[in-house]
Amino acid sequence: MQGKKLLLACCLLSVSAGLFAAPRVAVSTAPASAPLLIGGSFSSNDNIISTPVFDQEARDEEIASLNQQLREKKFTEVISRINELTNQNFLDNRFYLLLAIAYDGLGKYDDVIYSAGQAIAVAPQDARAYILRAGAYFQQGKYERCQIDLDIAQKLKPNSKLAQKLRDQLNAKLFLASPKKEEKAPAQRSSASLWIVLYFLAVIVAILLYVYWRYEDVFRKPKNAFSRREVEVKEQYDFIRQIGEGGMGKVYEAYDKALKRKVAIKRVRPELVRSAYVREQFLAEARMVALLRHPCIVEIYTVIESESSLYLVFEYVDGQTLETRLDIDGRLPFSAVKQIFEYVCRGLHYAHSQDIVHCDLKPGNIMIYGDNKAKVMDFGVAKRVVDQETGARTVAGTPAYMAPEQQRGFMRKQSDVYSLAICLYEALVGQVPWTVKGFDIAHKKIVPASTLAPFVPKEVDALLEDALKEDPKERIQSIDDFWSRLKAIEPMQENLEQTHY
Repeated sequence: MQGKKLLLACCLLSVSAGLFAAPRVAVSTAPASAPLLIGGSFSSNDNIISTPVFDQEARDEEIASLNQQLREKKFTEVISRINELTNQNFLDNRFYLLLAIAYDGLGKYDDVIYSAGQAIAVAPQDARAYILRAGAYFQQGKYERCQIDLDIAQKLKPNSKLAQKLRDQLNAKLFLASPKKEEKAPAQRSSASLWIVLYFLAVIVAILLYVYWRYEDVFRKPKNAFSRREVEVKEQYDFIRQIGEGGMGKVYEAYDKALKRKVAIKRVRPELVRSAYVREQFLAEARMVALLRHPCIVEIYTVIESESSLYLVFEYVDGQTLETRLDIDGRLPFSAVKQIFEYVCRGLHYAHSQDIVHCDLKPGNIMIYGDNKAKVMDFGVAKRVVDQETGARTVAGTPAYMAPEQQRGFMRKQSDVYSLAICLYEALVGQVPWTVKGFDIAHKKIVPASTLAPFVPKEVDALLEDALKEDPKERIQSIDDFWSRLKAIEPMQENLEQTHY
């Protein structure tokens, strides 16, 4: 009986040992050069299991392929491929950075932040992951987090151009956004006081400008003792007598002690050159005219400037002005007028060739000497023509002899043609055409010169009509054309005792 019990116990022990024994698993190992094995495969023996093994070369090839797809901007394909590999237990820490780049290309910034965070966890020294996450934060408007990641990235890689570019964008955004916090009610409340301050500043500036312009000579002191040398005119010239007076000043006959010759000196009215600015303008024009050298133009020798006056020293011509001659004779015969105006036309033609217009041509500025020879003088208000269409801007001149455009402030060479025609009319008739006898008010036109003075050829009337056109474009265009027509007119037999008025 005991033997049977012992046999039963042994059987139970053997069965229990078989039930609790661990199954044996055959692990297959492959050499390093074995091909890529994805997933497990079961042999015909169900009790043997093989685990997948991936070599480094296969990993690098896959990463290179994914990088190439990123360069081609195949972001969706990269994400699908990485998910596929991950599901097949093909894992690599570099996948996180590649996913962050792909999601950034697609604009999925939440996924960028997550993937970049995973990349930072496995590779905290890689600045690229911080830059990607900073860029995602920037796009979401989370500028403080963006700045933190940028600081870390630039510490890890100070020369990163991508990090610096993102830093510049962040700084620009913060600079533009910061004033919005300050645009509150205080700025609106201070705007009224700011306008008040600006108003008072403008008033003060206006007062200072007025004081400067009013007392300009006080402020514009010479830089040194020789910049404006005071000259006592009477030390160099002996004033003999006054020989004329006009709107610009008085003219004296004088004697130059140094050069031993007679000169004519015009003393410009002090009020015309009181302002330093006007004085400088006047001197500039005088220097310009002083360059004119022609036998039919009275030459300007020099300009003398004193503290209170301005003197123009001219060539002295021993004769009389056309104005004085007309005061004595009343009018002149056409033959004499033709001789005088030949010299006048020559002088004006030369001045116009130098682009200088007289601006104040009148009988008082035509000097007659010898046998009806003449010189044009007093280019004191002459201007240089800078534009043939508009002319030089000026309002200087004598109203009775000024062309219509000159009275409106524009001077052209044709304006001198107009003034020359008025002088010719006055020399032949004895008066300007704007007098009661010379202007037909009913028809609003000038009475022809041949109607008022005998022995004036009819061709002169046509010449004057063309030279006195109101529109300068319709007028005789040059002094040369004017003289060509006047030269072609032959004088009639004259008797000055006869007149029609």
